[in-house]
Amino acid sequence: MNDKKLVFVYNADSGVINIVKDFWHKLVRPSTYQCNLCAQTFSTFGMKKDWKKFINNLDIDAEFLHKDEFEEKYEISDATYPSAYLKNGNAFDLLINQEEMNGVKSLDEMEALIVSKLSSTS
Repeated sequence: MNDKKLVFVYNADSGVINIVKDFWHKLVRPSTYQCNLCAQTFSTFGMKKDWKKFINNLDIDAEFLHKDEFEEKYEISDATYPSAYLKNGNAFDLLINQEEMNGVKSLDEMEALIVSKLSSTS
């Protein structure tokens, strides 16, 4: 899909301290973790294999950013997290909003939501 890109944004900041803090939060109190995108697509020790396979099989490039990285790279004033955007050249459109992302209960639901949203933009 030429210059189209799917941009996922986690509801977490980057950096070693945040990664360690997130690791322990997910391990000790997973039900209170603030990033459903992280919760559905990552295990305690890394990206889930099924998710990685799904992303690699999409007909569009994907980028994954923490919210601080996203805010630095793209100037979207009304962004909420977690979310996913469709970047098409200079156009930047919200594909999956925070409410939809937080409503997903499983990896299968996440994948189905992405496929549905992408097919509606074609």
